[in-house]
This record gives sequence, C-alpha cells and structure tokens, in this order.
Amino acid sequence: MKNRKVLPYILAALLAVFGLSTLFMSTSIFLDLFNVREQEGNYVLGVVWANWLCSLLYLPAVYGFIKRKRWTLPLLLASTAVLLFAFVGLLFYINSGGLYETKTIVALIFRTVVTLIFALMAWIGINKKGKKTVAD
Repeated sequence: MKNRKVLPYILAALLAVFGLSTLFMSTSIFLDLFNVREQEGNYVLGVVWANWLCSLLYLPAVYGFIKRKRWTLPLLLASTAVLLFAFVGLLFYINSGGLYETKTIVALIFRTVVTLIFALMAWIGINKKGKKTVAD
C-alpha cells in the first residue's frame, strides 16, 4: 500500500528533474547561456526545439503523476510523438548532408525511451489501475 502512495511522487520527482534539465539545456542553447552553444558543437535546431517543447509537456505531467490525472498519459504520448517526429526529421537532415553530433542521435533515442517508460508508468499507475473518471 505504501508503494502505491509513494511511487507517483518518485515518478513525479524524476520527471521534474528530467523536464527541468531539458528546459534549462534547450533554453540555454537558444539564448546561448553559459556558452552552451559552443559546448554542444553541431547541434540540430529542430531537435533542440523538440526537446524544448517536450520539456513544456513534461512539467504538467509531473502534476498529473502526483494527482493521478488521466491526462498524464496523453501528455507523455504527445511528447513521444514530438520526439519521434524530430527523429525522422533528424534522419532526413543527416541524409541531406547536415552537420550533426553522434551524441544527438544517442540523446534523442534515450529521451524517447525514457519518455515511453514514463508513459507506460502513467498507463499502468493511473489509467489502467486508477480510479479517476474520464472527466479528470
């Protein structure tokens, strides 16, 4: 019984760290804070925009985990869709000769997998077993 009460807070904390760090890093690239642009090398702007958008979707999902809201899953699935779209765009960009870093591919795959894991946890913990109504 305790795990069921604690798990949403653990997931929310992990997602908050993930979302806030994503927001910080992508915003830092946009605004060139702390010379992040130079440190990132050949970053792909479309991927940075996708990461930034996902960070804005992660943050309300944090609240959704804590309050066990059914809309947490659609938020995380939308974030996954954004990342998959960015990955397809990245592949087109690479095939057309665009400059990129290998770490961009690895990071995008990692972010997509982590987002899918959070979505799965929302589906299992909220939508599948949850007692909330559709109006949530």
